[in-house]
Amino acid sequence: MNARVNPRMSARAGRYIPFATGGLQSLLRYRSMFAVTGVTAAAGAAVTVFLWRSVYADSPGGTGPGGFTPAGITTYLLVAQVLQILHANRVDDEVAAEVYRGDVAVMLVRPVSYPLVRLFACLPVVAANAVLVGVPVLVFFSLLVPLTAPRPGDALLFAVSTALSVLIAFCVNLLTGMTGFVTTNTWGVRMVKQSVVAFFAGQLVPIALMPGPLAAVARALPFSGMVDGPLTLLLGRYDGVGGAVAVLAQQVGWVVGLTVLCAVLWRAALGRLEVLGG
Repeated sequence: MNARVNPRMSARAGRYIPFATGGLQSLLRYRSMFAVTGVTAAAGAAVTVFLWRSVYADSPGGTGPGGFTPAGITTYLLVAQVLQILHANRVDDEVAAEVYRGDVAVMLVRPVSYPLVRLFACLPVVAANAVLVGVPVLVFFSLLVPLTAPRPGDALLFAVSTALSVLIAFCVNLLTGMTGFVTTNTWGVRMVKQSVVAFFAGQLVPIALMPGPLAAVARALPFSGMVDGPLTLLLGRYDGVGGAVAVLAQQVGWVVGLTVLCAVLWRAALGRLEVLGG
C-alpha cells in the first residue's frame, strides 16, 4: 500500500516545487531589497531596544517589570524584530494584487491548490529573510549590547515554535490578502492588520507587561503565537514541561484552526469568483 501511496504524494508535492523555485528566482532579482530591509530592521530594533534598556537601567536587583532583566528585555525585543522579519512573507500583498488583476482566476484551471502555491512561494522569502537579514541583525546587536543566551533545550523549543509562528503568520497574511475578493483596495486592511498584529503579538510591548485584562485578550488571540509564544520558550519563561507543551499546543491549535478557516473562505471566494466571472 505504501508503495502505491507514496508516489502519489510525491507527485502532488512535486507540483508545488516550481512555485518555490520561482519565488527564489524572484528574490534574486531584487537582492538590494535585503539591504534595505536589514537597515530598516536594525533602525527599528535600535529605537526599541535602547528605549527599553533605559527603562530597565536602574532596576533594583537587576530585575525590572515583568521579571525581565536588562539583557532579557533586550533579547526579547531584538528577537521579536527578527520574527517580524520572518513573518513579512509578502503573501498578503501578492494575493491582493493577483485578485485585483484577476490573475488568480488562472489557478482555477490548474491542478494545484492556490493556498499551497502561495505557501511554497513564500518559503524562500522566509528562509532568505532569516539568513540574509535576521542573522546579521542579531550578530550586529550582540556586539553592542549583552543578550541572554538560551539553554539548548529552550533553543530547540524556540526553533519548533518559530516554525509554527511562520505558519500562523502565513494564514493571517493569506486571510488578509483574500479580503481583496470583497474590497477593491486592501491597503487599509493590511495597515490595520500590521498594527494589530504588532501590538497583540507582543512585538512592541511584551505581553507580560500589559495590564491583566489586555494581556488576557492578547494571549487569547492567535497573534501571541507569532512572537510572545516563541520568546517565552527561548527565554525559559514557562512553568516546566507542561508550560512548554501548553505554548506549543496553543500554536498548533491556531495553525489547524486558521488553516480550516482559510480553506473555508477560499472555497467561498472561489464561488464568488465563478459567479462574477461567469
